[in-house]
Amino acid sequence: MVRLGLVIGQYDKHGAVLSEMEQSARAAAGDRGAEIVETLAVPGAYDTPLAADRLARRDDIDAVVTLGVIISGDTDHDQVIGHAAAQGLTDVSLDRDTPVTLGIIGPGMSQDEAAARTHKGREAVESAIDIVDEL
Repeated sequence: MVRLGLVIGQYDKHGAVLSEMEQSARAAAGDRGAEIVETLAVPGAYDTPLAADRLARRDDIDAVVTLGVIISGDTDHDQVIGHAAAQGLTDVSLDRDTPVTLGIIGPGMSQDEAAARTHKGREAVESAIDIVDEL
């Protein structure tokens, strides 16, 4: 059984997109026979690398799945947040030799585009399980 850590960047000012992503992630874990050992909630996508690093250090976690939503705003702030989160999560994965999947949708998308991508929670879990099974 693959044991997962789940990190949720809670910032979703536009509604239920993140909760639907979490539901799809948990359903995928159940469908694939994986266990979500620990869930850490952090304020937003930018904050996910530290939480992912904490989970990746644990011996009882095989892979970490991160979920978050980054909606476009009036400035380029969403781009900065997205790039920083992606780089930070890549660094955690390589430094800890533990798969860390990017289930953070955005940046550069509207609320409607985000709502159409709630299945990305499922895909992030499935990717984590597939990587663990292959390595």
